[in-house]
Amino acid sequence: MSARPTVSREEFDALFEAVRTWGRWDRADRGAWNRVTGDHVRRAVGVVRSGVVVPMALPWNTRSGPDNRKPALHHMTDLGDVEGPEPTTHKDFIAADYHGKGVTHLDALSHIAYAGLLYDGRPARENVDAAGARFGAVAALGPLVTRGVLLDLPAVLGVPWLEPGHPVRAGDVRAAEEALGVTIGEGDAVLLRSGHVRRRAELGAWDPATASAGFHVDAVPLLAERGVALLGGDGDSDVRPSPVEGVHSPVHALAVAAMGVPLLDNLDLEALAGATAEAGRYEFLLVVAPLNVPGGTGSPVNPVAVL
Repeated sequence: MSARPTVSREEFDALFEAVRTWGRWDRADRGAWNRVTGDHVRRAVGVVRSGVVVPMALPWNTRSGPDNRKPALHHMTDLGDVEGPEPTTHKDFIAADYHGKGVTHLDALSHIAYAGLLYDGRPARENVDAAGARFGAVAALGPLVTRGVLLDLPAVLGVPWLEPGHPVRAGDVRAAEEALGVTIGEGDAVLLRSGHVRRRAELGAWDPATASAGFHVDAVPLLAERGVALLGGDGDSDVRPSPVEGVHSPVHALAVAAMGVPLLDNLDLEALAGATAEAGRYEFLLVVAPLNVPGGTGSPVNPVAVL
């Protein structure tokens, strides 16, 4: 299904204004995460039944490919041959330019600006420089614990995966809620499974920057109305090619810059899809612990679902 541009820039700007939440919270650097209170966390813990724990991070990928233009780094720095008393040690080094397609990561509010403005109308040039972000940094979010909801669109449609370029629209979200017996609520984390990881495993890698399944912008008002606090998927939430002329990542702009909703990119949702199908329920406790990087625009993460 094509996702060729169908939304004008003027229509997109009007949508941006309609969903933005600037000025709503005193802790603006936390954005929509302000919705998640202690009571919400306790309710999220209450959905745990079996105790099955499902990690959702991709393997640390050090191999170059069409979907990994900047491979992560991993090398050993100590192989037990350093002189000294027992015991000997083995140490390694890791690094990643993680805002891409190859690393599972969290986008903080400082990651995206639209028309030169970060979330809450903060000028990007005044708040992000070579030293990092002074507003909307990942450290302001801290650990994220809430109820997660999986929208498994291939399961709903009876297909192994959505083809790259397939847009998930508002009607698809409602149909998935009905079919899966789950309703998105305030403070929830919504995870979209397109089957990206399964398609890559069976057919090989492609460049998801040019073609990937994801949310169409017309799904965003529904997510805004429900009051979501976190959005993620096995792609980067945006359908590509973009349906908005001149805006390459419109869902990023709407979620992060307008609504203050952090994003989880490049999840592996295959094990979670199997676990939720077996359990017959598509809600779970979600735990995301980003690295405490002062000024960071995000962080590599290994999100965990607990059923």
